[in-house]
Amino acid sequence: MVSQNPRSYTVSDGDLVLLLQEAEEGGYVVTSPLDPQLVTEAETISEAFAMARDAMESLQESRAKLFEQLKAAEGGAA
Repeated sequence: MVSQNPRSYTVSDGDLVLLLQEAEEGGYVVTSPLDPQLVTEAETISEAFAMARDAMESLQESRAKLFEQLKAAEGGAA
């Protein structure tokens, strides 16, 4: 029987706060209340932190690149 309401957990390692929602296929869907664009998946809580840190790094790189593109499109005025 599949649960209609997956369980959710809030976890922190002192630096990062994550929301873990049990996925139907097993493991967790990982998000962060501090960054709504952070979404990843993990099998364990420790993997959730590793995957979230990797996703955060990718988001930061993507945002920096977008900022540079916007700045260049505006003729360097920012």
